[in-house]
Amino acid sequence: MKSPNKYFIGIDIGTSGTKALLIDSIGNIVLTSYEEYLTSNLKPQWSEQDPEDWWNATVICLSRLMKDSDISAENVFGIGLTGQMHGLVILDVNKKVLRPCIMWNDQRTANECKEMNERIGTAKLISITGNKVLTGFTAPKLLWVKKNEPEIYDKVRHVLLPKDYIRFRLTGEIGIDVSDASGTSLFNVKERKWSNEIIDLMNIDKKWLPDVFESQEVVAKVNKEAGELIGLEAGIPVVAGAGDQAAGGIGTGTIKNGVTSIVLGTSGVVFSCTDKYTYDTYGRVHSFCHAVNNSWHVMGVTLSAAGSLKWFKENVFHFETKNYEINNHNLYEVITNKASEIKPGSNGLIFLPYLTGERTPYPDPNAKGTFTGLTVKHNINHFSRSILEGVGYSLKDCFILHEAIGVRTDKVRISGGGAKSKLWQQIIANILNKEIVSLSTVDTAPFGAALLAAVGTNHFSDISEACSVSIKELETVIPNYNDTLIYKDYYEVYKSLYESLKSAFTDITNIENKLYS
Repeated sequence: MKSPNKYFIGIDIGTSGTKALLIDSIGNIVLTSYEEYLTSNLKPQWSEQDPEDWWNATVICLSRLMKDSDISAENVFGIGLTGQMHGLVILDVNKKVLRPCIMWNDQRTANECKEMNERIGTAKLISITGNKVLTGFTAPKLLWVKKNEPEIYDKVRHVLLPKDYIRFRLTGEIGIDVSDASGTSLFNVKERKWSNEIIDLMNIDKKWLPDVFESQEVVAKVNKEAGELIGLEAGIPVVAGAGDQAAGGIGTGTIKNGVTSIVLGTSGVVFSCTDKYTYDTYGRVHSFCHAVNNSWHVMGVTLSAAGSLKWFKENVFHFETKNYEINNHNLYEVITNKASEIKPGSNGLIFLPYLTGERTPYPDPNAKGTFTGLTVKHNINHFSRSILEGVGYSLKDCFILHEAIGVRTDKVRISGGGAKSKLWQQIIANILNKEIVSLSTVDTAPFGAALLAAVGTNHFSDISEACSVSIKELETVIPNYNDTLIYKDYYEVYKSLYESLKSAFTDITNIENKLYS
């Protein structure tokens, strides 16, 4: 048995806020802390955050952990970081932030993506990076700054991603891990190093890019200034960490062939591990380096999964809000309870969850959310259920593409905030026609980051041991045969809708751009 007085911290720089958690030596979560921050949407399709807000939230979360856990700082043996991927954080020669971070869900860079494809070649980009260059990725954002904010671009000396900026503030050291680097469109994913060819063709100074490490490597130590601010010991080892999806792969135990995880967070992710580099030649799913040495992961992404339900709660369901809040109800539970009153298929109401564009299988920043099939017989309960189903159909798109490139699935695990809903679990199991296993840990990304810290500091011999000791399965949801048949028919309709509406989505975007230019 591992010594009970060793603790590890995982920090997740999320889209809505920062979450930090403290685990003990056998992977039990002792305490979590969360602090929200704002996102700026100055124009349609823009999404930015102030890195200083991440740092302030991190300080608050870690200070709260240390105070409320009543654990001595000398018993914290390692820290791991994770966070939203792809965000562009640029620093000047004094390592000061030059502008707000352009986030993963920002869609402004369609022209820059087109330019990269023309300059480098789509096939070459996919063969080197394992992915299409997408509006959410880092490189086209850097190109956008060069074209639109040249006075800022001229001052760039360091290019970081969100979690790596926080590690810099904690330790004073600059670096990146292989999984986060994979989402920049500047990285050779097969060889796990920066692509000199792409960097040269993009005319980027390679000195701007941080050194690259494997996720479990200890790359820095908490410095005195940060330690005193937070209540931690200076010198605590900090590992390279991982992008939120790769860290979530550790947190769900998705570390070997045959295991696939679904993460129902703001975005929805279908994530599979493979010990051989493989990619889709059409770039319809992502192929990134995993946070496990000599492993990769294949990933499909629905940009607005639980984010769709959050939008519905805040913008459509708001007229119900006051009555329920007065009675202290959880509004998500209220919505899913209403959805449970409706039969599978929502009486023909089909939701496309493209509220912030889409990633898989349609890398289209112009895609829009829709409700199709609306009639007078539909009420708010139908809308509630159709959102859960629409996200499920989108996740099925991802599964189909995984299978198309030879990634097998023997076991499906589900986690994330949306996975708290038993109804949503059942709907997804029915749509996929697969058994789904829920896990005891919902916050899999910071949990995975903490496990990486425990491995990097040699508390566990490797990631496999860390996962086997720490990850606990709960319930298995079995698909309902009759419901799978209903969803099979509706899925065929769902698949046809994007192609039918694609040109209209683009026209709408063009009109918006004229109005806001």
